[in-house]
Amino acid sequence: MQAQHADDGDPFADPAQVEEEDQRTFVGEATLNAGRNANLTLGTDSLIVLDESFREQPSLNCCGLLPAKSKTTRAIPFFNILWASLTKIDLTIQYATPIGKSDVQVAYMTYSLDPSSTTNAENAKNWVARLLDRAYGVSQRQKRIKVLINPYGGAGKAAKWFTRDIEPILRAAHCEVDVERTSYMGHAVEIAEKIDIDAYDVIASCSGDGLPHEVFNGLAKKSNATEALRKVAVVQLPCGTGNAMSWNLNGTKSCSMAALVMVKGIRTPLDLVSVTQGQKRIISFLSQAIGIVAETDLGTDNIRWMGSARFTYGFLVRLLGKTVYPCDIAIKTEIADKAAIRAHYSANVCKHHQSLKLASTSTSDPSHGSPDNVDTSPNTSSPASIGLPALKYGTVQSPSHPAGH
Repeated sequence: MQAQHADDGDPFADPAQVEEEDQRTFVGEATLNAGRNANLTLGTDSLIVLDESFREQPSLNCCGLLPAKSKTTRAIPFFNILWASLTKIDLTIQYATPIGKSDVQVAYMTYSLDPSSTTNAENAKNWVARLLDRAYGVSQRQKRIKVLINPYGGAGKAAKWFTRDIEPILRAAHCEVDVERTSYMGHAVEIAEKIDIDAYDVIASCSGDGLPHEVFNGLAKKSNATEALRKVAVVQLPCGTGNAMSWNLNGTKSCSMAALVMVKGIRTPLDLVSVTQGQKRIISFLSQAIGIVAETDLGTDNIRWMGSARFTYGFLVRLLGKTVYPCDIAIKTEIADKAAIRAHYSANVCKHHQSLKLASTSTSDPSHGSPDNVDTSPNTSSPASIGLPALKYGTVQSPSHPAGH
């Protein structure tokens, strides 16, 4: 027995014909006629641009020596679409196009539409809305970003890289950007401590890993530290010597690609480490090190001009000097089995994705629908949890206990 569509008026209609008509309707809605010789189609994972004018643009082959016939079709991944805007007569699409092996830069295309057709204008408006839905999914659009620039980062090139590689992408994505340069060590701690967490969605550091460290600790100093660390995303845009945070979270050391990842990013929980030293409590991320690894980093701060080579140089100097670092270490293991660690991680990731999915289906404002702002942390609404949560195993001054006690 053939299944029927719920609103089919004719019970004897050929289902194959009905499905074919539905497919034609879908293709028609997914395709926008953007001029005499251009069509824009929303594909599975890319925007397909068919434009006869591409054929007129020069192209080279054979090591760039011989002219070649240009293609009339381009595919732009939805991930690379930054924005689309529509006026009465023009449609403009801004996107990130690859340059070199790992970088991207802003490009745009503009098409003139027929202003006399009301139907075409309405179709174009709906098509643009669908394009932005595909481009951003559950990611928040037009993020409000507080940008901190360490002018000494990347051997003094951080400000230049921001202006050249990062800012154009943020502007093209219609993000609200507030830029501030740090003036001294610990300045980012003060900025983050005083920041209005309702005014920003992201704090982005154009620096190495030091500035995000300061940002985390600044947020941790707030009276509502728990809320602040949940609500404001912390991002590193790789403009420093060591860019471990960007490598680990964005998978790149490219400033422009990291900016694109941030624009399209979804807020994701990150485990932080709490370290105590005397009466001082420090929040850390990625890793903590003692001995030769720590001294290699801290002890080469005066030769930052060497770039990442300073770490190799510092390590070899200390290795050949046979430096000794005496210490006593006491460890209490929370989860010892690797399989149990994986299971714990998977359970929390699934819970987070489930919350995002629920939020994306319930939000009513697609431009600032806040699945990014979903609270996926445990319920800690008691007064004691307004600041940082208490340490489960005490501080460095707490007495250590023998294993098993």
